[in-house]
Formats: sequence, structure tokens, C-alpha cells
Amino acid sequence: MAGELKLLGTLPSPFVYRVIWALKLKAIPYEFIEEDLTNKSPLLLKYNPVHKKIPVFLHGDKPVCESMIIVEYIDEVWPQNPLLPNDPYERALARFWVKFAEDKATSVWRMYRSKGEELEKTKKETLEMLQTVEEHGIGEKKFFGGDSIGIADIAFGSVVYWLEAIEEAVGGGAVFEAHRFPRLHAWIKKFKQVPVIKENLPERDWLVTFFKNRREALVRSA
Repeated sequence: MAGELKLLGTLPSPFVYRVIWALKLKAIPYEFIEEDLTNKSPLLLKYNPVHKKIPVFLHGDKPVCESMIIVEYIDEVWPQNPLLPNDPYERALARFWVKFAEDKATSVWRMYRSKGEELEKTKKETLEMLQTVEEHGIGEKKFFGGDSIGIADIAFGSVVYWLEAIEEAVGGGAVFEAHRFPRLHAWIKKFKQVPVIKENLPERDWLVTFFKNRREALVRSA
């Protein structure tokens, strides 16, 4: 199986980790191929000629691109430990929150590259996104879909865990404060404690250092 399944990616990309989590939750063996995005491999350019981005999931000779599309593909091909609910309404709801994460979490990825007014704007947008999820997303459930990790948890897990590291790297006060977002804080704590997730998370201090270095490099080149 691992020979025919390959994941092209680079660490610590949150989008790559989404796919890793899906594969690990389903106990699917695969081969990870590390990409250098400053010198993209012929394999990456061949299998994602449109966007030339990671992650790319190869199922034999069939490439699947875009992280949450890959996760949904994996869920359809390997139905064990389902990530999408069987109920059509619950499935639509899960997809709604995945789309929300894709649309609104861009502020998180812009934060470590921003300064001054643009940084304050990204923090404001991030706060609004978190408040919406706090009030309308997670509710009183253990996870977005109930008692086990589902597709929406994968989407937001990559946002919130990386946000915690990015805001520490940027400094100037926390965005994701426990007293403002008690439900989300309880949720991410439970998410990180699930063994498969815990074993497949980038180390926090390493991630903070990574973003600090990236931020300093951007400042120097500006």
C-alpha cells in the first residue's frame, strides 16, 4: 500500500499536516516525500502543474491536490474511521465549517508576515473568525462532529495550533485568549490529546522559532 500512496509536502505546513492526520486516523501507510519549495521537484511540477503547490497526494499515478479535497478523497476511498458524517445534513454542516476555515483563516497565515496597521488588521480578522466559531461552531460537543475527530476538526486544528505558535512568534499580546474563547480552548486541548494527533504535531518551540526566523527574514528583505 505505502508504495502506491505518496504525499508530497514540506514541514511545517499546516496544510500538509491535515493530510497526515487523515491518513494516520485511518491507519493508512504512505510514503512522505519532502519538497523544497525554493527548488520544486519535477514530480511536484508534473502532478500539480496548475498551482505548483503542496500538498499533493498520489494514489498510484492519480494526483489529488488541495488539502481538504485530499482529506475528503481519503475519506471516500478508505471508509474506516469516517471523517464525514453519514447523515446528509450533518455532512453539509461539516463541509460548511471546512469552507469557513478555508475562507476566514487566511488572516492567520498573513499574521506572521504583517506589521503595523496590516498586523492589527489581521489580528482583528482573526478575532472575528474565532468568535464566530466559538459562538456557532463547536457548541457543547467534544469535537465539531461529536465524540470523535471529523473533517472540521482537521480543518480548524491546523488553524488553531499554528495560530498559537504564530502569535507567540509575532508578540504584542495574545489573540487566542482562554477567557475569550473557552469552548475553543477546551476543544483544542482535547484535539491535541488524541494519541494520533499528539504523535503527529510539530513541536511547539520549534514551530515558534521557525516563524520568528521567517518573520525576521521578511523584515530584512522588506
